[in-house]
Amino acid sequence: MSALIAVAHGSRDPRSSATIHRAVDVLRRRRPDLDVRVAFLDLSEPGVDHVVDAMVHSGHTRIVAVPLLLGKAFHAKVDLPELLAAGQSRHRHVSIVQTDVLGDDGLLIEAVRDRILETGAEVDDPTVGIALAAVGSSSAPANRRTQLVARKLLAGTSWAAAVTCFATSVSPSPVDAVAELRAAGAGRIVVAPWFLAPGLLTDRIEASLSSEPDATYADVIGAHPALAELVSQRYDSAAARGASVASAMVGTRVART
Repeated sequence: MSALIAVAHGSRDPRSSATIHRAVDVLRRRRPDLDVRVAFLDLSEPGVDHVVDAMVHSGHTRIVAVPLLLGKAFHAKVDLPELLAAGQSRHRHVSIVQTDVLGDDGLLIEAVRDRILETGAEVDDPTVGIALAAVGSSSAPANRRTQLVARKLLAGTSWAAAVTCFATSVSPSPVDAVAELRAAGAGRIVVAPWFLAPGLLTDRIEASLSSEPDATYADVIGAHPALAELVSQRYDSAAARGASVASAMVGTRVART
């Protein structure tokens, strides 16, 4: 059985880890051929080091780590690679590969759209305005990429507008986004979290919109089957690359004999 580590951010809020575990349970049911385990980068247990060691002790020699992250920030570029490199140093006979982040893949866009429709909004209702609520980053390019998610979400609908807003100090704020949606003619506001799991930041977003009692809040992506499908695809791509590299190495050795 092959090994997959689903690596989530982690949170002090227990709802977050519980949601991640439910989402990974969906993945396990989808991929019974994989030994799938959860690890967290911060604030939750188990940590990445612990899970890597446990998988090696279980006999795995090839491990694929899939970051359950929506953006390529510090955790994806620095934190996780360093943790996996340390695991590789401890277990030199084991192949440990990190896949790309989940990003703004179309599967997740569809998942968020489904969460919006679950609130009772209809795809052909021109009075609906979507406030896509995200974390926000110190990187302006990262924020611009997140803002594009709202445009992708709007495609194929009759909704009045979709605006990305941020839970942190990045502009626009949720309040500003709602004002922009009202100006665009939206009579019904749906706040859609660009989050895999609930936590302190999703609570902050709702609290900031206390002056909008009529706003509707969609669920986080959570255990939507599209997340399991995307993680499965990330794993398959990494496993295929690893197999190609291994095959090339064998071919090289054979050619030299």
